[in-house]
Amino acid sequence: MSRPWWLSLFLLTLPMALVAGTDPGKNELTTELRTFKTINTTSSNVKQCLWFAMKEYNKESEDKYIFMVARVLRAQMRVTHCLEYIIDVEIVRSNCKKISSNNESCAIQRNSKLEKKVSCSFFVEALPWNGEFNLIKKECDDA
Repeated sequence: MSRPWWLSLFLLTLPMALVAGTDPGKNELTTELRTFKTINTTSSNVKQCLWFAMKEYNKESEDKYIFMVARVLRAQMRVTHCLEYIIDVEIVRSNCKKISSNNESCAIQRNSKLEKKVSCSFFVEALPWNGEFNLIKKECDDA
């Protein structure tokens, strides 16, 4: 039972041709894992990412007061080498100054001269199971 020589050659070159013809950009599994999906804004990972993003926002802000989240508008996630989140929020100035160490009792600023609302989009990379968060980008505009 001998096979024709061309069949053996064909069977040897087929795997190489398939690999060379694969376009990684069109790999359906990769594409599916790398698209942002809307997720529940109340998930614990979203809350952790938002806590971290707000901590960074307040640290970088030159405002004398701490800002806090008034409303979470949307949260999206995608899987890459980590979990990536885009979180859209409305934040407001609180009645707590940055110098106070306890912001648990902060409330929304009610003094009309000091009221301020800002719309922000935070892009956070996270490995929440390791407690690792990185604020990649933030875009904020006065509302």
